[in-house]
Amino acid sequence: MTMEQWKQPFFNENMPACALSGGSLSFCLVDESGDGQVYGGLKYEVFDSAGKGYKGHLNGDGVARIHGQCRGPVVLVFDAEYKATGSFYSTLQEREKYPLPITDLQVRAEQTHFLNPNGKRAERNRSRHKGDQFYQVEVSDLVRHIAHLPPVAPSAHRPQRHALKMMADLGFGPPQPALFGVVLFPNNHTVLEVRPLRALRPMLSTQDDFCALNLYQLALFASLSYCNFGQVPPEKPQDEVHFPLDPSVGNLFAEQLSGHQEAWRVDPEQTQRFYPLYEEVPYSRRFEILPFDPALYPQNRPELGDEQEHPARLHFFDDEKGGTDTQAFITHHDEVILIAVRGTASSADGLRDANAHQVLFAEGVGKAHEGFYLAYQAVRDFVLRYLDQFHTGQRIVICGHSLGGAIALLLAEGLRRIPDANYNVLLYTYGAPRAADSEFTRGASTLVHHRIVNHNDPVPSVPAPWMNTTAKLWIPGAVTLFSAPTAGGLLFAAGLVRIGGNPYQHHGEQQHFMPIMLPDGTHSSVLWKPGCESIEEAGHSRALQVRGDMPDREGLIRQLVQYKQHFMTASYIPAAWATLRRWQQALDSNGPLVTQREFELLDHALATMRKQLQDKRRELTRHRPTNARSYEYHEPLNAEIDRLHTSRERLQTLRWRRLDARDIYGSHAHSAALPPSLKRWFRHRENQALPQVASIPPATPSELGRAQSLDIDSVV
Repeated sequence: MTMEQWKQPFFNENMPACALSGGSLSFCLVDESGDGQVYGGLKYEVFDSAGKGYKGHLNGDGVARIHGQCRGPVVLVFDAEYKATGSFYSTLQEREKYPLPITDLQVRAEQTHFLNPNGKRAERNRSRHKGDQFYQVEVSDLVRHIAHLPPVAPSAHRPQRHALKMMADLGFGPPQPALFGVVLFPNNHTVLEVRPLRALRPMLSTQDDFCALNLYQLALFASLSYCNFGQVPPEKPQDEVHFPLDPSVGNLFAEQLSGHQEAWRVDPEQTQRFYPLYEEVPYSRRFEILPFDPALYPQNRPELGDEQEHPARLHFFDDEKGGTDTQAFITHHDEVILIAVRGTASSADGLRDANAHQVLFAEGVGKAHEGFYLAYQAVRDFVLRYLDQFHTGQRIVICGHSLGGAIALLLAEGLRRIPDANYNVLLYTYGAPRAADSEFTRGASTLVHHRIVNHNDPVPSVPAPWMNTTAKLWIPGAVTLFSAPTAGGLLFAAGLVRIGGNPYQHHGEQQHFMPIMLPDGTHSSVLWKPGCESIEEAGHSRALQVRGDMPDREGLIRQLVQYKQHFMTASYIPAAWATLRRWQQALDSNGPLVTQREFELLDHALATMRKQLQDKRRELTRHRPTNARSYEYHEPLNAEIDRLHTSRERLQTLRWRRLDARDIYGSHAHSAALPPSLKRWFRHRENQALPQVASIPPATPSELGRAQSLDIDSVV
């Protein structure tokens, strides 16, 4: 019988439904295993065709029976508000901005789990054949306000939405803005399988100490900062918003992770799959993208025009129109607020990178790179508005790549300096240039900053310590264009001169990918803390300072050839992933952090560097002016040679050091969530490899067959 034939006895133009009473039906709510006990005692409401409501509670097995209602279909809803003062949910319900309409049903669904670990709907349910009708429903099918809930997952047994629409069109039920709920038919027992409300949350350690987990996870988020937010419509939405673009910030957090889908793309050009390490959490503990609902939130109403709030405006900062072209995103859950700042991606970014003039860091002490400082100022108010609304004591984790790392450093220190805010900041940067002078670095000494550098990445070498100038002093034709990650990006001024001020200085504890070559001829690297500037800068910039503060042009060009070592998806992410796998392997086998073979290769590289420095010292001695004092040439190089010796001693100790779980997973080392998260991560074939050491991008044909040397002339 068709729906049109079925509804004829009940509906006509004058009477929307049959007024005869005496109908009956029953229903039950079950989880994906067929168990209804989790929904036992849940309050429900049923509306019959005359608009009369029937309220009750499910029994201990999640079952209810209705008798005496008007004959015909009814609408079932579970819209009772969750009430438990002092709970985690009450903090979400009572927050000043964007309070959430959380129902009892939502809380119960968050306590259930998927039958399939991947979150896909199970085709079979042991309770399916206990009813005349079987529906696979979402919480959003049964409650009024749904903007904060995840998108509907595909299912072969969805409720008949056309039946609800038909009844709404006929004026069925009590007057209300929009009819919602699930239609049940008379004289039937209906089984409703409720999809669990679980989400995937990328794991982040909140401890100060460096860990391989954060190294990898935050490399992914630093890369995601280059993507758009992906909201449709992007501006002035009317009723609802969607996030269909993959990859995009909104799609990752609001669509895929909220829907329990394991996402792996953080770059539109990405082909290799890099999965974050996810933990499964109750939906309300996910990284949140705030809801858009003009009926609930006056700040969402379209009539506000340019003042209208919506997810893209709350979570995503894009200052293209403001002139700095700074881009960043922010999101949070109950333990972490995550901020990621984009690196160089446009000509405006390049002009900012090249503006090495120093200005006062008004929020603290010292001076900062003017271009980076202007970008920081642009994003600061955006971040503070978000923190004012949603910071409840969480650890603030900030990451950034390239230019984004420099801005992230200034932002982290600026937040830390706000009086009485008590922001607890943790910072990871990748391939970041120097952002400020030595006084700033000393003043920010207590800021926890893990600074990641990939061998000959050219960007951390700028601004050189000798720089303090403006774009007006560029020598025509002496500007080399360099891109990260798209063409036309970072500008290196090859002919700038120093005009006073303290020298630029890096901040943070350096973690360096040191190159080696494996027996099969492939190039790899080991991540370690060298404690030596030569490892990153190749040292002779000290000698250059006393020879007139001018960079070596030939060395600069040679380093730019290695620009791919600056890219995230081609360089930093693969190396970070392989470091995580290498450290996991060392933990499982109780092996050392650095093997004997790795030590020999690194030791050879350090010996080569030491010889280069000694040769440079001899060269300067031969060519120094007759009236120059020898210490002006020898002291900086001698100090660097001593640091190389100290670095070798540090490296030697790593042969005996054994890793523990906190070195790898940080604050998650002993978490009950870690084993299932690792099991999920290792299901992907990409994560099952056992690399000997962390890999770096493939060498060029000219480099194959020999170890990649660390050329001290390669960095300005």
